[in-house]
Amino acid sequence: MSTSTPQLDIDTGRLDGASRARLFTVLAVIVLFSEIAPMQYTIVAAALQKIAPTFPGIGANINWAIIVFGLIGAAASPLIGKMSDVWGKKRMFLVCGALFVIGCVLDATTSNWGVFLFGRCLQATAIATAVIAYGLIRDLMPRKFVPLGLGITATGLGVSSIAGPLLGGFLVDNYSWRAIFWCLAGFTLLMLPLIWLIVPESKLRVTERIDIVGAALLSGGATLTLIYVDKGHDWGWSRPTTLAWLIAGIALLVLFVVVEKRVSTPIMDMKLLFHPRVALVLAGALFASLQIGIVSYAIAYMAQTPDVATVTAGVQQGSLAKVQAMTGQPLPPEAVQVTLDPGYTYGSGYTLLEFALRIALLGSVVTMICGALAGLLARRIGARIPLVIALAIFAASGVAFALLPHTTTVFLVVNSIFSIGFGFYYAAMPILMVEAVPQEQQGISLGMLGVMQSMGVAIGLAIVTAFLHTTAMRAMITVGGQQTPPTPIPDIFGDHGYELGFWLCAIASTVALILAVIMRHGRTPATGGIAH
Repeated sequence: MSTSTPQLDIDTGRLDGASRARLFTVLAVIVLFSEIAPMQYTIVAAALQKIAPTFPGIGANINWAIIVFGLIGAAASPLIGKMSDVWGKKRMFLVCGALFVIGCVLDATTSNWGVFLFGRCLQATAIATAVIAYGLIRDLMPRKFVPLGLGITATGLGVSSIAGPLLGGFLVDNYSWRAIFWCLAGFTLLMLPLIWLIVPESKLRVTERIDIVGAALLSGGATLTLIYVDKGHDWGWSRPTTLAWLIAGIALLVLFVVVEKRVSTPIMDMKLLFHPRVALVLAGALFASLQIGIVSYAIAYMAQTPDVATVTAGVQQGSLAKVQAMTGQPLPPEAVQVTLDPGYTYGSGYTLLEFALRIALLGSVVTMICGALAGLLARRIGARIPLVIALAIFAASGVAFALLPHTTTVFLVVNSIFSIGFGFYYAAMPILMVEAVPQEQQGISLGMLGVMQSMGVAIGLAIVTAFLHTTAMRAMITVGGQQTPPTPIPDIFGDHGYELGFWLCAIASTVALILAVIMRHGRTPATGGIAH
């Protein structure tokens, strides 16, 4: 990767002479629009427990509502990032928004699992709006505002982090889970004309051909590999037919690297990808994002699960009614005894709104504040220190979630501490990437960051899904002293599966922390994109 003096005279349409009111209006619209992806993740991840009954038999595979979003987003981000460099960032902003609306309408109106996942695939293009937003801020904002702007963009203005959980809880509790998709579509339709009227187009263009083959190899390899990770427990990890998915996925990813080294206009510049300034950031993003995916899903699902007494009573009543219907004779409640195997200790039975108010809201406020703070710190001391702090908090939070009792108080306290790291992490990563690459390669490099983060979330969820499969709950029912075959209890899982997921969080975040500690990049104050 070249280390020559940057071409600072490139006209990108930077708003150097604009008033502060103009600058912050443009920034606010960009940030609000880029909050579409995190807002849907906040709402949909928390609502999975309510969505699952609409698709009977899906079980732990309901996680694919999130996995497929991250997977397709990972594959689409570099392609859309490259398109934004070639065709215009504002234009691709609008295209992503339109596709997101179509996906929301599909999900709001279907009861077919395949169609629902297809809708989630269309919505996944919204992940690339963050990639485009980072590029627009680097192109349009005066350089002294770029680190702060990136920090605010990374953690938002509160719509996704604060309003998202409250709005999602209100809609699901008072209407249905479908209302969240109608609301997301409405928010996006409201933002599209604001983008069109207020945000100027970047003048930066890169004249290159779009590498469709590279994008197809990357997405295909990632998809096949993740299918193996998710379904290996059901199909048998070592069975040849199961291993075929993994082998094919790895083969496509290797072929992707080979092809990208040979084509004249790769979707990813391999020299850029493997340069230490970029490679360490991307590797850290992959490992750290495992925890982001697992924690966001797990604590919401666990808190909304009914407690053991409620589930046991429900199984007992259902079994009693079934026996009475078969025999035609009334039975006393004590005639049916129910125990859960392997058992679980979590479960508050919260509605989605209760979860948002009692657990998620405080963490969301902390995340938003810490994102802006990390942007300011990066401008003064560099982005590496905020990243190290974030990853240390991630690792400690993973251990705490695994070891401490699974109570509302623990979830509230540990999640709030985790949110400090969450805000620092999401602000530091794009700043580090912007500082690492030349201006004309910003779209694809930020697309690479989106790939790693989306893949990390998807891999984390796929692995924890496999863990949960091993601890799926069963009811041991005894009727009149005679034990019946174990009865599966859908959508409820034992403690051990979640605890394994939290330990995975701690290990992955520790690996990311080690990478950040040895990183040479980001040790000087952020420059707004002229460091290269």
